[in-house]
Amino acid sequence: MSARTILQKLEILADAAKYDASCASSGTAKRNSMGGKGIGSTEGMGICHAYAPDGRCISLLKILLTNHCIFDCHYCINRKSSNVARARFTPQEVVDLTLAFYRRNYIEGLFLSSGIVKSSNHTMEQLVEVARILREEHDFRGYIHLKTIPEADAEIVHQAGLYADRVSINVELPTDSGLTRLAPDKDARQIEGAMGKVKSDITELKDAHKRFKHAPRFAPAGQSTQMIVGADAASDADIVGKASRLYDSFGLRRVYYSAFSPIPDASAVLPLKRPPLIREHRLYQSDWLMRFYGYKPAEVMQATEADGNLPLDIDPKLAWALKFREQFPVDVNRASKEQLLRVPGLGVKAVGRILASRRHRNLRLDDVARLTQSITKVRPFICTVDWRPVTLTDRADLRSLLAPKTEQLELFAA
Repeated sequence: MSARTILQKLEILADAAKYDASCASSGTAKRNSMGGKGIGSTEGMGICHAYAPDGRCISLLKILLTNHCIFDCHYCINRKSSNVARARFTPQEVVDLTLAFYRRNYIEGLFLSSGIVKSSNHTMEQLVEVARILREEHDFRGYIHLKTIPEADAEIVHQAGLYADRVSINVELPTDSGLTRLAPDKDARQIEGAMGKVKSDITELKDAHKRFKHAPRFAPAGQSTQMIVGADAASDADIVGKASRLYDSFGLRRVYYSAFSPIPDASAVLPLKRPPLIREHRLYQSDWLMRFYGYKPAEVMQATEADGNLPLDIDPKLAWALKFREQFPVDVNRASKEQLLRVPGLGVKAVGRILASRRHRNLRLDDVARLTQSITKVRPFICTVDWRPVTLTDRADLRSLLAPKTEQLELFAA
């Protein structure tokens, strides 16, 4: 069989990488080549789009080194028993592609993952070699995210962190039983052990960099992970609990959620259809509540329904408020920041505006309306100088009143 061209390899391996959601590029060290040294930058604006903390869109070349794999995870399109076209880049080919795309202003960095070929150590060494060539031979200063392999030796993973801005290790599934059933080649304890080692390396070298100016940086953008949603019987409560434990135990920057997608020639143990994408969205919203709104994991779990899953028709914050109506209404002129953050419809920025405005005068309902995007969801849960919801908060049909209206889109609408 004739060898594949670079373009053919790119078509196969870029498509194979689309199932990995964890390609954000936030939180890294600032580097650029404005002084005439090196190539690339982690600060410029721009094929995968990620977003920096200030809202900038950053484009990353998102590919696999290879989609050959010696593992046979049931949910993976690249498993060894899967009947798909296979391709493999050499480290130098990935380097050449990255630099070529950067020079054409297509990308600002690289997100590189891989199937396991030959062995975990061999594959991890190939990933590290890509980053080494970019950093040492081309002085590349753009963003690099390496997907690391928990079965590889810790020293090789450590080398990855010295070259990459962010490293990530996928926990794959929310429960150990699900991982054992669907990914028999993977071990939950080994995955978490590798994540723990990365955390200790990040902490150790961060402390060293504070004491010694020229100490090497280790994964300055931290580590992240990803869980597949809907491939097993795990509920949203299970997923929220797992995510919370991962944040607490390993200091993760992000936990990403990826809705299971049916694959060709799928195993009989997998679901026949994918979960609704809105479920993935609700999990991201619950993640946001824990990270930025002060909700404890147990409180997010309280927002779930009888089956342990978050409602799909309303967001988790509203679901929690409807279950705990005795906490409302809150007085926007007297309530603490923590209380205001629990009000459905009030985001972090809106709460900040309310706290700043009420220092100067008592707020009326019209004032709150000007400080928020929509007053409709907020009204049943707040009091102002001229507004008190009376029985509105306790209405039996409040959920249906506040749930977004479903709308059937017209294919040929003008």
